[in-house]
Amino acid sequence: MKVRGGDDGALEELFPLVYDELRALAGRYMRREYQRQTLQTTALVHEAYLRLVPDRELRWNDRAHFLALVGRAMRQILVERARARHAAKRGGADARPVTLHDELLGKAERTVDLLALDEALARLAGLDSRQAELVELRFFGGLTVEEAAEVMNISPATVKRDWAFAQAWLRRQLST
Repeated sequence: MKVRGGDDGALEELFPLVYDELRALAGRYMRREYQRQTLQTTALVHEAYLRLVPDRELRWNDRAHFLALVGRAMRQILVERARARHAAKRGGADARPVTLHDELLGKAERTVDLLALDEALARLAGLDSRQAELVELRFFGGLTVEEAAEVMNISPATVKRDWAFAQAWLRRQLST
């Protein structure tokens, strides 16, 4: 694979091949947001790409790993935008809650603030970095259980256990 060989043009070649998938991932982010988002799906994909291009040290192993990296970049973009809105509103009146599950989309009572989720993920990383990475891969990267298992080099059964625990832990953290 060109990426493993250090080919600097690999990102430019890969991006168009997975563009539709990245737009779908960004679309899921936009749908997860409870209130209206001003950032468009295409803009989120392009901004994530622009963050990845300058990093010549960036390497990924396969499609799933690449999607995880783009998902992390999208998360950072959305968190930065939420922080900026929070600061502008002096108290976060414009905070954007998001769901932890696709099946809960549109149900306001089961949504969380993106900034609160980011802070909870930082706390989870302090307790169990593997579970925090898994949340990033599944929630922000859009990876399946099997894809996350491959990226993390653990079994799908371990992914399922960690995912269930991380979701429960995050729900508890975000409900207090």
